[in-house]
Amino acid sequence: MKDDFEWDFYKDSSSQWRWRCRATNGRIIGASSEGYHNKDDCWCNAQIFGFKPRVHHSTGLVLS
Repeated sequence: MKDDFEWDFYKDSSSQWRWRCRATNGRIIGASSEGYHNKDDCWCNAQIFGFKPRVHHSTGLVLS
């Protein structure tokens, strides 16, 4: 998937982490099929589908 897609990470109604990917036109083109207790596990699953965490150039912090 392209880097210019928008990736959303959020907690669902069961307080589990999920992700979804939106195309530039706003349509959802991918989403997690299950919830995760840990945000890191959710990020790992999203990476399988093309999510690339961004790193802040001066602080080195990972941005969602």
